[in-house]
Amino acid sequence: MRPPVSVPALSRRAKVVIGAIAVLLVLFTAIGTLTNVYVDYLWFDETGYTEVFWTELQTRALLFAVAGIATGGLTALAIYLAYRFRPTFRPMSLEQQNLERYRQSLEPRRTLVLTAVAVVLGLFAGFTAQGNWETWLEFRHVTPFGRTDPQFGLDLSFFVFEYPFYRLLLGFGFAIVLLALIGSLLTHYVFGGLRLQTPGQKLTGAAMVQLSVLLGLFVALKAVAYWFDRYGLVFSDRGELFTGASYTDINALLPAKTILVFAAAVCAIAFFANIVVRNFRLPAAALVLLLLSSLVIGVAYPAIVQQFVVRPSADQRESDYIERAIASTRDAYDLTDVEYVDYAQQNTGDEVDTEAVLAELRNDTETIPNARLLDPNVLSDTFTARQQIRNVYGFPEKLDIDRYTIDGETQDYVVAVRELNSDALSENQQTWINRHTVFTHGNGFVAAPANQVVAGQEGGEPNFTTRDLPVRGDIEVEQPRIYYGELIEDYSVVGAPSGAEPREFDLPEGSDGEGQINNTYDGEGGVAIGSFFRQLTFAIYYRERNFLLSSAVNDASKVLYVRNPLERVEKAAPFLTVDGDPYPAVIDGRVTWILDAYTTSDSYPYAEQMELGEAAADALTGTGTTALPNETFNYIRNSVKATVDAYDGTVRLYEWDEDDPVLNTYMEAFPGTVQPRAEMPEALVGHVRYPEDLFKVQRDILTRYHVSDPIDFYNQNDRWQVPADPTQDTQEPQPPYYILAQRPGDPAASFQLTSALNAFRRENLSAFVSASSAPETYGQMQVLVLPGNTPFRGPQQVQQSFITNNQVRPDLTLFNSAESRAVFGNLLTLPIGEDGLLYVEPLYVEGTGENSFPLLQKVLVNYGDRVGYADTLAEALDQVFGAGAGEAAADSDDIADTTEDAAEPEPAPQPTEPTEPAPAPDGVPLDQAVSDLNAALEALRQAQQSGDFAAQGQALADLQAAVEAYQAAQAAQPTG
Repeated sequence: MRPPVSVPALSRRAKVVIGAIAVLLVLFTAIGTLTNVYVDYLWFDETGYTEVFWTELQTRALLFAVAGIATGGLTALAIYLAYRFRPTFRPMSLEQQNLERYRQSLEPRRTLVLTAVAVVLGLFAGFTAQGNWETWLEFRHVTPFGRTDPQFGLDLSFFVFEYPFYRLLLGFGFAIVLLALIGSLLTHYVFGGLRLQTPGQKLTGAAMVQLSVLLGLFVALKAVAYWFDRYGLVFSDRGELFTGASYTDINALLPAKTILVFAAAVCAIAFFANIVVRNFRLPAAALVLLLLSSLVIGVAYPAIVQQFVVRPSADQRESDYIERAIASTRDAYDLTDVEYVDYAQQNTGDEVDTEAVLAELRNDTETIPNARLLDPNVLSDTFTARQQIRNVYGFPEKLDIDRYTIDGETQDYVVAVRELNSDALSENQQTWINRHTVFTHGNGFVAAPANQVVAGQEGGEPNFTTRDLPVRGDIEVEQPRIYYGELIEDYSVVGAPSGAEPREFDLPEGSDGEGQINNTYDGEGGVAIGSFFRQLTFAIYYRERNFLLSSAVNDASKVLYVRNPLERVEKAAPFLTVDGDPYPAVIDGRVTWILDAYTTSDSYPYAEQMELGEAAADALTGTGTTALPNETFNYIRNSVKATVDAYDGTVRLYEWDEDDPVLNTYMEAFPGTVQPRAEMPEALVGHVRYPEDLFKVQRDILTRYHVSDPIDFYNQNDRWQVPADPTQDTQEPQPPYYILAQRPGDPAASFQLTSALNAFRRENLSAFVSASSAPETYGQMQVLVLPGNTPFRGPQQVQQSFITNNQVRPDLTLFNSAESRAVFGNLLTLPIGEDGLLYVEPLYVEGTGENSFPLLQKVLVNYGDRVGYADTLAEALDQVFGAGAGEAAADSDDIADTTEDAAEPEPAPQPTEPTEPAPAPDGVPLDQAVSDLNAALEALRQAQQSGDFAAQGQALADLQAAVEAYQAAQAAQPTG
């Protein structure tokens, strides 16, 4: 027998060094963690949401402690019992001799090893469990749905709130028993209770009892799991085209699961009986029988039923279950009250009854006058060029659409706030003092009617009716400073003692803009850091010594952080999913960010499951909007309207869907966090919009679940699809568009979110869906269903008809040059009366220089097979329907240039009729027209290089005139 090998011992110095390093690591980790938690607490305390902070923290701590103690403690107990009842004497064998060295190494350190195992397993289990804090709160504060599932007769709250928690408990139960079993086996093996290679008895009595108990517990948990598997059938994906229990699940798998419950229970009893019998043959036989049963009746039998009973007549067999899936999916995605309207049933799509449509256009006082010509996804550079004022300001990549009632007239506006753009600071503005204490906020609100552009020298520009610094215009803004916005990424240190010189840049001074006016923040937002302790805290948190050394940090200082409106709402309400597109509105004179927030669940019975981020994505996701997390869900409600004050950062959450059980559950868990809907100010209610991300999810569901007949659903008859965005090079879905228009059957225009839907794998239009944003009809969804056999053009086909048109194609060639490029705006679909759909698309021209920006140059219109292409919507309508059709359009009269520094406006160039080109001005020959065109392009290039915006506007106007002269001269050339 070889003597055991001794374990090398560490020197005292090495132990001291290792101990010191360990202490320092623990100390730094603890300081960093505590600092993060404290800074978080200060933010919640500032915003008034400490209830959320403490509830989440306590819930996480509770789950961490319970799961950690249960997992680590029970596993350690099992290992201790295995060691405690180890055999005193072990048979001599080569196996035992080899194990002796391990026993001698472990004996002196068994307490340390056992403690380490318990701590490591406990920490791992605790960290895993605390991440499920929402599951526990939902279980703890269950709110009934008031609806039962059709199979088990249970309230839906069982599946949404209780079932996930039971599954979580089962998962931890299996993990604990399995870890205890592994730990016991290893301990028994090392200390001789389990002898794999030693002749004679393989297990001691104590080892047999302990392993029998653990195996019995494992199988007993399996019996419980089989029981809950029965309820889990409502989430089955066995059905090829639908979610939920299918024919096979109910008629084959459900009885099998019930049988397996009793089989597993018998097997567990056999293991427990082995405590007395002390013979593994009986429980082993029971276990083999359970495994065979699970394979035969749990796997093979359902597969046979599916293959030979269901598939030959699946549409008939699955009919009842498809009906369940359709009803549940519509309910889960809030699509139970959709209004379907058979639209344009007499219209062939190609033959236009000109007189009838002309009469409808002339009588239209709601849709055509509000047709939007400004695309908020294109005009960010234009807003920047005309309203940036200083480099420290900026506008988001995607602007927003909202509506305002001015002088009794409601219009939709393209709106934006002039934010502080942290990324635009110049090199000398990047010092800590400048970045965090001087340039602290943006200033101003900018709005332009969405159906108007300016004529004259600055032709094609938005008509900024609210603009400039200080802010002036038709929307009254009393507090224009923007301390919280989408572009603000840094923290700011604000505030100063009474009488101190203001240091925060506020706005330029004078007409030349060379000087500046400073300001000191006096709002309620921010965390006070007047004490040394808090200054030290933020110095550690941001790793910035200036919190301790700079004179800009004083007794009156505050730190503003978490300044993005979306991030503030997500932090204040972590149980909500926030829409990716906040938008600003002026409410009672203050700029307020409005956000939509959703409650979601992935446990709604029979409802189709989707990936949230994928379902809510479109061609513009990520360009000025935030993509939603790509988490699985099958239930969603727009339950909360949130606001963030742009000046003081105040976050308010308002209950919007008062019947949502998920929100009611969280309102019980976080009392006082969400305010009742009745508390919403009327001015705020007038600016709510139907949220884009929810609408994108719903339209995707509608492409399949508008079909009510289960057999048609199974056969995929009349399926739709979301069209690709025709104005983008990618094949991503076309985004929905906000419009102010009159829906068929409505007495007046309403603000709504709309989308076209194509036939499946075809480019023909099948439906047009809209969701109302008007307070009195909010959320009412209408679907205009077009005749299935009528080739109405879809967006891609309309776009193709535009770019291949004989009048459009030459202009695109000219616009897409070395000095400029054509930019297509949003292709809007507008229902006109009861007969058809009108497509309207703005065409912008943008220079290729560094300081260039797009200006509206043309408007394209499509109705049936007719295309209009002109300088204004009114002229384009006249081309399609005849003289007088465009009288209702807002741009039938040119909008005067409203900028104070504009030159005397020149007469707008006359539009080019697509069928009869205008004669060349003053008989300009073709070579002269080409020369004038080249000169205009050169003037545009020079204006872009110099950054002279007024010159750019004049150059674009000259370019338009030169193009028209060239077209006229070309048309006047003799043919043949």
